[in-house]
Amino acid sequence: MSSVAVQSEEQACEAFVAWLDRRVVAAGRGDGLDRLEVAPSGTFWLGRIACEDEVRKGAADERSERLDPCAIGVRLRPVDAPSWSITVTVRARAWVQDPKDGPDPERRWWRSGLVEEVVSVMTGAEGGSFGRKQLEDAFAAVGAPGLSAEVRVDVEDWHKETELVVQLVNTSPEKAPGLTDSHLYETQIQVSGLPTRPFQLETLPDSFRYDRNVPAYGVNVGIEALTPGVFRTSDTVGVQTYRPTYWHGTNAPPDLSFATLADDPLPQLAALVDALAVYDDAHWSPSVLGARQAAEGWTDKMRGEADRSAGEVFAELERLRVGLELLRTRPEILRAFKLMNKAIARSAEGRGYTVWRPFQVGFLLSAVRFLVEPDDEARYVDTVWFATGGGKTETYLGLLLTAAFFDRLTGKTMGVTAWSRFPLRLLSLQQTQRFADALAGAEMVRKEEGIGGTQFGLGFLVGRAGTPNRIVPKTEGDEITPDSPGMPDKYQVLLHCPFCRDENLQMRFDRQRWKLEHRCTSPTCPMKGQALPVYVVDQEVFRFLPTVVVGTLDKAASIGLQQAMRGLVGPPQKVCPVPWHGFTYAERSATPNGCLVPNCQGGNLLKPLPIDPKRFGPSLRLQDELHLLRDSLGAVDSHYESLLDHLQRELCGTRAKIVASSATLTGYDRQVDVLYQRQGRVFPQPGPRAGESFWTAPTTTPLRRFVAVAPAA
Repeated sequence: MSSVAVQSEEQACEAFVAWLDRRVVAAGRGDGLDRLEVAPSGTFWLGRIACEDEVRKGAADERSERLDPCAIGVRLRPVDAPSWSITVTVRARAWVQDPKDGPDPERRWWRSGLVEEVVSVMTGAEGGSFGRKQLEDAFAAVGAPGLSAEVRVDVEDWHKETELVVQLVNTSPEKAPGLTDSHLYETQIQVSGLPTRPFQLETLPDSFRYDRNVPAYGVNVGIEALTPGVFRTSDTVGVQTYRPTYWHGTNAPPDLSFATLADDPLPQLAALVDALAVYDDAHWSPSVLGARQAAEGWTDKMRGEADRSAGEVFAELERLRVGLELLRTRPEILRAFKLMNKAIARSAEGRGYTVWRPFQVGFLLSAVRFLVEPDDEARYVDTVWFATGGGKTETYLGLLLTAAFFDRLTGKTMGVTAWSRFPLRLLSLQQTQRFADALAGAEMVRKEEGIGGTQFGLGFLVGRAGTPNRIVPKTEGDEITPDSPGMPDKYQVLLHCPFCRDENLQMRFDRQRWKLEHRCTSPTCPMKGQALPVYVVDQEVFRFLPTVVVGTLDKAASIGLQQAMRGLVGPPQKVCPVPWHGFTYAERSATPNGCLVPNCQGGNLLKPLPIDPKRFGPSLRLQDELHLLRDSLGAVDSHYESLLDHLQRELCGTRAKIVASSATLTGYDRQVDVLYQRQGRVFPQPGPRAGESFWTAPTTTPLRRFVAVAPAA
């Protein structure tokens, strides 16, 4: 009885990726094809080289030469002085066209047998050409007379050290009797027998973090180092990445579960900070950097880069220590932190995760200082930097909920705590749902703990392309009314109820309260049929000022046109006396008493604001995908960032703390300065070696494989 091997999911993924890689190469190179109806030079785009005469004619056009080169090769740095002995193995094929009365008139082009020749090279400092007659005979033997090639060795000293460029050059004539295609196909060379030493990359940013040794460079191809001193050209270059582990300390990780941090967080947080201190001392102390400098041949510039990075690493450690001390000494911060963990635990129920990753808790510790020193901390933009899928969104959701609970515990019982903005079209319903789930968990905890104030709610502010700016009683042009086509179902933004996860949501427009509502129909939902605290109409966001507002970046441009956006940077004017009408703003002809509800009957007997007006300014502005705010988008947005800061300072005397997330660090400090006129800080700091830090290190489990392909033709 035969047995069938069962692949694991990981093995199946690896097999599929390898198959896909082979298929791409085969499609570009012609592997497995024996006959063609059309010319191969217009079909294949990998592994082919044109004849030298053809390339020389277009030598003024560098782009053409790159797209259709006449040679492939390897650049090496020899250990010894000349002369040198090298073995070059050449592989190539030809495509030949039969006459019209050939054996297959429909497919006249046929693929030759493989030419595989070992060319022995002995050269001095002058270089030279080798193996031409040998290769001409080999092509003739497989049915492609007239084709020729040679191994050419150039010796270069202009880099201050001797370098050899070993190339296979197509020396075939551009046109010759009986020669139907002068290209060579499926070309490859392998170089061996020459002791070499690696090139050194010295111009990398943060070059001390990288292995700067490059064994060889390819010329119009990739290079594979098979064994020391043996190099083979490749039509593609592949890089394998590996799944990370999120703990790289020497001891067992502390218990960072939501439940533990909601109950007694200080011992576990202290263990985390202590472990970070041990790691930093072991990898960043002056003695350790000095030893690496000697062993790895760092230049003085590289050592200076390492010393600056060490300073940033130890400054990061100090911020964590300050955050830990604030939790120890400020009861309201500790309670807000505990309540946040309790809320996150609620929102994560049934999703398979119950524990923070260490870097997430590290960021929360490093950032809580802004709660008690807002003016000083507002000078910095803290950027959460981690690979996509690492948990950046959950990290700043934790900070957001901590700030929301802290606001409630210190007297801010209403108003916006955070305004989170996304680059255009990147605010997905899934992202909105994650915010709603976290806030629902916080709202349930708020009720259980007897914390006063309005509901924790979510505002969805994207403009009329997604949801209405306002809802009017009667049709006015293209305005939305309660009876407009698609109302109210087309404006559902939640995928499920954030309180109970039930997917049976119902949209309803409440004419009495003039609200577009999401309602959960599950009989077991904690909301018991009440409207969910989610606001999707612009004017409802301004009327109720929910705890968190999510929206797209471009919405800030409305601040010069929509006076009610004042509520996102400062206090509204007053409160309408009619229940559920909410906050009021400046009086206009359409809103005589400042109430945004059409035909409000509240008159002018408006109520004063229940809390200090200066507390209405948001504590946080969150910017997702910071690295996308470049070029024209970043240039325009920078003006509105300055305006938002100015308005909040004028109205409340404060500036919001800006927290961003990004998947790349390239130029972040300059970008932060241009966008926000603030200093940039990144968390976590990159580790002592690329891809490795206290917070993460690669495992042996494959994650992704990147394959680079450079087409010719």
